[in-house]
Formats: sequence, C-alpha cells, structure tokens
Amino acid sequence: MKTLKDVKVGETVTAVKLHGVGAIKRRIMDMGITKGTRIYVRKMAPLGDPMELHVRGYALSIRKADAEMVEVE
Repeated sequence: MKTLKDVKVGETVTAVKLHGVGAIKRRIMDMGITKGTRIYVRKMAPLGDPMELHVRGYALSIRKADAEMVEVE
C-alpha cells in the first residue's frame, strides 16, 4: 500500500482511499482530498514536514502524519 507520504516531489498520483476516522478523515476531505482526486506533490519542506501539494487548482500544505492516511496509486 502506497500512501501520499511516500510520493516523491514532482509526481502526480490519484487518491484511492482515505484511512482514519471521525474528525481527522473529515478534515482531509474538507481540504479537497477525496477518492479519485489527482494530487501533484509540488515541494517538500527542508526537514520533510510539511509537504506542499497541488489539489483541485490550489496549493495545499499537509503534515506527513495526515498524508500517511491517504492511500494513492
């Protein structure tokens, strides 16, 4: 299982499944990451956290702990 945390800078992936429950899952969905969404990893912070994504036409910064809950292909 590959998660968003494992994706390298410059790659584009598709969200397959969201793990997590309750408020955490809702927050990820509210940011625009839902099943079938195309996600481009734009850049990574110098220490690796957070990562900047391009989702649905806007830039989004997400922590690696949250990125680990998004299964991608």
